[in-house]
Amino acid sequence: MIDDEVMADKGFFIKLVNDEKGKGLFSNRAFKEGDVILEEKPVICCQFLWNSQFGYLACDNCLKPLETAEENVRRLTGNPNFVVPHKECCEVNKSLITECHQCGVKYCSVECQNEAFQRYHSTLCLQGKVKDESHPLNQLCETWKQMHYPPESASIMLLARMVAVVNQANDKEEALAMFSQFCHRTISNDTHEIVHYLLGEKFVGQIDILQQMMKESLNTEYTAHWFTPDGFRSLLALVGTNGQGIGTSSFSRWVKNVSALELPKDERIYIDKLIERIYDAMDEAVGPFLNNEGSGLYVLQSSVNHSCIPNAVVEFPYSNNTLVLKAIRNIKVGEEICTSYLDECQLERSRHSRQQALSSLYLFVCHCDKCQAQANDPDITSDEEESDED
Repeated sequence: MIDDEVMADKGFFIKLVNDEKGKGLFSNRAFKEGDVILEEKPVICCQFLWNSQFGYLACDNCLKPLETAEENVRRLTGNPNFVVPHKECCEVNKSLITECHQCGVKYCSVECQNEAFQRYHSTLCLQGKVKDESHPLNQLCETWKQMHYPPESASIMLLARMVAVVNQANDKEEALAMFSQFCHRTISNDTHEIVHYLLGEKFVGQIDILQQMMKESLNTEYTAHWFTPDGFRSLLALVGTNGQGIGTSSFSRWVKNVSALELPKDERIYIDKLIERIYDAMDEAVGPFLNNEGSGLYVLQSSVNHSCIPNAVVEFPYSNNTLVLKAIRNIKVGEEICTSYLDECQLERSRHSRQQALSSLYLFVCHCDKCQAQANDPDITSDEEESDED
């Protein structure tokens, strides 16, 4: 549990900003560009269901890739003949991979397997019924996939793991309190809107189906308040507004490691051209779906607010679920630490376009310095601006 007290030894503290923004993360010391502000493991995380369906092999606990860089390249390019040199730069150790002896779920290590079993997996283990389409959990996953096509932004299994964590906790009240730390808008209309976005307009009416299927799949004795009509929508809203996307890749880690090698000039030129050729082949075969992806709930990260001129960025440099918040410019003592909820391309769009995206995705109006400076700009989208210029 994280309280709101100043964490002097951490270099940051959490405090209430205002009723609209809720909590925020503030610096307790100066950070320079490139400094790591914090590292954090998630309360819970899981791989996206379609991501798994498409063959992205990852540890079921920490999302670390389970395929080598060469295997990753061959699968994503569709070329079984690609050879990746300097295999010592690949961080995947297949000799450490283990699996649940009851359902076959794979892990990167015995430590991850034990942690998963103790926290949630004993509740969710299919016990030899992995291919049983009639199993309630399998039916739940298939129903979700048909409601939420890629690119995914959430997973019903994240909610299932939350329930399982509470069920397996020795102190169930403490486990429930852990999840209650995540702020989310509970006003009826706002909750409906975020759930509306999470599932897609066509399927909003089927939320009750998911609610009932989860109750049939899991023991919800200790989380009964999550499964009232309003409670379930609120739970979906919590995941929708706080879920942090996680991306891992054995090939990208190989690229980073091989790029750090001291190589003869001719070999460096060859490696650089090979990397470029592989990325081009991947882009042609799978487009933007290069990484293993999932989502997780992070207590500290969830307190970080948005700005259209962010001073920090979220990264996953270890190719697992460990989140790193890094300064991208100098940060003064007492300054609020903000990331962008929008991608780089969206940040370059007009104020009106940014506000539309933030309103539909996260249900708030941005009042950052950039938005206030552009407050008198016309309310037209970037596409309309481009049309006017044409």
